Amino acid sequence: MAHMNATTSTNGRIVVVTGAGTGIGRSTARAFAAEGAHVIAIGRRVGPLAETAAGNSRITPLAADITEDGEPQRIIDAVAAMHGRLDVLVNNAGIVRSGALGTLDPKAISEQLATNLVAPALLTQHALPLLETSRGVIVNVSTTVGQRAWPGSSIYAATKAALEVLTRSWAVELAPRGVRVVAVAPGAIDTPIGEHQGLTPERLAAVREWQLARTRLGRIGRPEEVAWAITRLAEPAASFITGVVLPVDGGALVA
Repeated sequence: MAHMNATTSTNGRIVVVTGAGTGIGRSTARAFAAEGAHVIAIGRRVGPLAETAAGNSRITPLAADITEDGEPQRIIDAVAAMHGRLDVLVNNAGIVRSGALGTLDPKAISEQLATNLVAPALLTQHALPLLETSRGVIVNVSTTVGQRAWPGSSIYAATKAALEVLTRSWAVELAPRGVRVVAVAPGAIDTPIGEHQGLTPERLAAVREWQLARTRLGRIGRPEEVAWAITRLAEPAASFITGVVLPVDGGALVA
């Protein structure tokens, strides 16, 4: 039984989760902590991070903007100083800036590229020595619209499609070094991402209606359901899985 626990549990592992202040990131941080991992919760805002960690000594908030120069290195240095190792890196932080072709704002494009693509690449690069030592796992959080059209948010979808290519490429590149790379692709999930991009209640309701019409299970998913998929892909029992992008979308992608 002791051997089974050692190969299937996240107990005692060190996990970094970006975008951990709300939504999927918060649920993921709490899910890992509930399984006995020590979690460093990364996010821009101190208040939401404190809410994520409230009442849980296994979650350590670390306020940082992963898009700022030097911050990826500072984050990994802090993890090394606190724990001396890193077992799982969850690249979850992401932003959406809607805009149809013809109305695209250069600043909105660069912000999405910086947060959704460049920052995960740089953070992972800095984390790689620790992950290689622990034979760790990288989990990227994409979206099912990265694999299909999303009119009006094409830049967001493109950044996530690129993140999935990184997942597959890194999986091949890092396999000889003992590091697994996987991703989850959430569909319509009940998170504040719509509010964060400034959608009005009317516009948000219209987006939800569009999403529901394309979700075959007929409901919006919960952050906890995505967190479950992330923790399962990251656990030692999944040691023969790499390079996959797992939809967590209520059947939207296959419909």
